[in-house]
Amino acid sequence: MMPNIKYRGSRQQLGPLSCVVVRPDTDIPIGKVAVFCHGFGASGEDLVGLAGELLDVHAHPTNGVMLVFPAAPISLDDEGMPGGRAWWRLSIQRLMDAMEAGHYERVREEVPPGIDEARDKLSQCIQAALSLASLDEGSLLLGGFSQGAMLSVDTALRGLSEPPSQIVLFSGALICERLWKPLANRLANSEVFQSHGNFDPILPIQMGAWLRELLLESGCNVSFLEFDGPHTIPMAAITRAKEMLFTNC
Repeated sequence: MMPNIKYRGSRQQLGPLSCVVVRPDTDIPIGKVAVFCHGFGASGEDLVGLAGELLDVHAHPTNGVMLVFPAAPISLDDEGMPGGRAWWRLSIQRLMDAMEAGHYERVREEVPPGIDEARDKLSQCIQAALSLASLDEGSLLLGGFSQGAMLSVDTALRGLSEPPSQIVLFSGALICERLWKPLANRLANSEVFQSHGNFDPILPIQMGAWLRELLLESGCNVSFLEFDGPHTIPMAAITRAKEMLFTNC
């Protein structure tokens, strides 16, 4: 076994997106690239704190990993959210009102304006990250939280030339149903993990369950963690993501 690998973080421009990149502080090979996309209204560094938990592992026999945390392209400074960023603009209140009124089909079918631009930017960022590590999508874990989780699904289905080997979705939801459903079997060979709080006031757990059902009906391998909590990422979900990260690395 090699000694524990030390990691360092730096800010890098990968394609059109500014990212925090965490990688080994040595010249050992990279065995996997993991890209994590933050949620609506968060800062570009919101998920960087996950790095310490994800990399809190024992010595790894051969390869290291590279973690990439891109900042969403849209600033929300002028919308009363200083430092907040978004992959596309949305109204949380409108979403909650539609759910309360029982207009579920509106939520499931919505193709948010701006999602195409966000997907294109993220796809370019991922390709730049994979090129930096001399890897391809077969060594990619793609994931995110909330809006970042939805973008991860859209990118896996409609953005990348090949699907990622693993997908991690923290508090995601089914949107773009008419576009995603015909393509969902593209992820049949990808390992998919979802987590969702059963007291989530922002994206009710039913929205995560719809996404799970769509993927399962398309033959995808999905594991689902339901936890007692709100719109957040529990330690059990981080632990599962860490196990995936170092699988086949």
